[in-house]
Amino acid sequence: MSRAVEANPYAPRIARLSRVIDETPTIKTFCFDLAEPIAFRAGQFVQLGVPGLGEGPFTPSSSPLDPKRLEVTVLKTGLVTERLHRMAAGEACTLRGPYGKGFPVEKLPGKEVLIVGGGVGLAPLRALIYQLLSMTGDLKKVVIKNGARESAELLFRRQYAEWAAHEKVSVEVTIDRPEPGWTGKVGVVTTLLDAIGSEVDIPNAYAFTCGPEIMLKFVTQTLLEKGFTPEQIYLSMNRRMSCGIGKCGRCNIGPYYLCKDGPDICYAKIKDYPNVF
Repeated sequence: MSRAVEANPYAPRIARLSRVIDETPTIKTFCFDLAEPIAFRAGQFVQLGVPGLGEGPFTPSSSPLDPKRLEVTVLKTGLVTERLHRMAAGEACTLRGPYGKGFPVEKLPGKEVLIVGGGVGLAPLRALIYQLLSMTGDLKKVVIKNGARESAELLFRRQYAEWAAHEKVSVEVTIDRPEPGWTGKVGVVTTLLDAIGSEVDIPNAYAFTCGPEIMLKFVTQTLLEKGFTPEQIYLSMNRRMSCGIGKCGRCNIGPYYLCKDGPDICYAKIKDYPNVF
């Protein structure tokens, strides 16, 4: 019986929250100290659920180097996420996965890496950042660009200085509109890419981006204008995924299923299909 359950891709495990972190007024991170480790690649996703209510796809925001600790960062947007946001340490959630392919970190040694996040889109990218920080000796450079609507919604703001303290790593952030007390950059996140050619050796770089689809569209357009090729751009696209194993048919882009072929997928593969963004 136990072997049959383990072979069932729909069978969830029960995990209890060890901590809930208030990240912004609309975003929380849910932490699990796991008795049974979940080994995942940066960029893979899990289905996180509330028993008796439902589940949703979320990419872990914790380090893939520590499979006994799982963190999932969630924006409050609907029924399941609203219930999650009311949960506290000790309560039980369901977990399925991991699913998907994850980021191609094996391509990155000797390269420069550009990361562009928007809003809660920085959450899937944080797992990649943790991995990159562990391998800076093999990388030429890591450039992190992040944006949010307002300063209160800047995700993981407490970690920016820590990341930038690493050799070869830089961090720059922006907010969409001016606000009292803000002395940093103002403008949508693509404005941080205006001089990217002087910051990154584009022919020797890969770019990874995650955020709202409209942001992904304009970041991709900007990167192409700056000289990146479609093969150098990876989009993290956690949209419409339900089953996690390519059976429900909701998350396809052309012949690709984001839950199986992504959710972090090379733009070159999908650029010629009409429903990319």
